Amino acid sequence: MAADCVVFCAGDFDGLAAPVPPGALVVAADGGLRHTRALGLEPHVVLGDFDSLGEIPAGDNVLRHPVMKDDTDSMLALRLGLERGCKRFFLYGAMDGPRLDHTVANFQALEFLARRGAAGWLIGRELIGTAVREERLRFPGTAEGILSLFCLSEPAEGVTLRGLLYPLEEAVLTPDVPLGVSNHFTGEAAEVSVRKGSLLALWPRSVGFPDRGKW
Repeated sequence: MAADCVVFCAGDFDGLAAPVPPGALVVAADGGLRHTRALGLEPHVVLGDFDSLGEIPAGDNVLRHPVMKDDTDSMLALRLGLERGCKRFFLYGAMDGPRLDHTVANFQALEFLARRGAAGWLIGRELIGTAVREERLRFPGTAEGILSLFCLSEPAEGVTLRGLLYPLEEAVLTPDVPLGVSNHFTGEAAEVSVRKGSLLALWPRSVGFPDRGKW
């Protein structure tokens, strides 16, 4: 079973932020097939209803779903990856583009993964996002730019921010007040931790992927 799953969705794509991990499960979700074709990358699975792709691809690796379904194509890819034992998910083409509703759906998908013990990363043109659920993120002192944190469901408790311009210690963030928006890296190593609940974290793609660990 693969530990990593790399999903290419139909939104805007600006190249890989890091090489595809060796042995990763590569999934093209509907129009994400265009991105894998541009990279010369052969996905292990191509799935979706193919409304955004505009064609039904051929091949034994194609899983066609009806247009009228409960899951987005991105969620179908995540469910498939979880079924195959993946624990880390890297999603491209899932944050930028004309469909803001799909971007919000993918924010929820990060929480879906976090509640199932998996780590998900949305990798956009300018930003990377993840759900921080009862764990820590550690950023290096070289990180620059803005870090924003949002509570999207039940209150996030025991929120501690260190090494950032606006620190917090054992705070509570709620879904109705955007207290965590527009924090700043300061040139020091930074840490975000959540003791209970979840936060959506967004930071510049140039920072890369922070270390993460359980509380």
